[in-house]
Amino acid sequence: MTKFIENVNLYLSQMKIKQTYVSFKSGINEKKLSRILTGIQDVNSRDMEKIADALGQNTGFFLSDSFSVPAVSDFMREKIAFYAGEPTAEQEETAEKLFQLMENIDEVMSAKSRFLNMSGSSR
Repeated sequence: MTKFIENVNLYLSQMKIKQTYVSFKSGINEKKLSRILTGIQDVNSRDMEKIADALGQNTGFFLSDSFSVPAVSDFMREKIAFYAGEPTAEQEETAEKLFQLMENIDEVMSAKSRFLNMSGSSR
């Protein structure tokens, strides 16, 4: 197994990144990626670039002899993401409605308070 693949596997393991995510982001077929990461299939320079790009790094990052994986806590929370598949139209509509609700939550909560005060209710 090459140094590149050893380092990629270490990175995936410590960062808890799934091969399916790398496959999706890199465009490399899942079965081929699995063969590459297990050392069954040799990795070529083009696939190395695709894998590194999918992980937000350059190829040299994974070729370093002094390779170390950054701690997850070193990343800002808003920069950590995951892929859960393509949403359906109904899911997109629901997500948009939830987003609009979250943007206006203060108005919603203050309106509830005003209605309760007007009704004399103590809920």
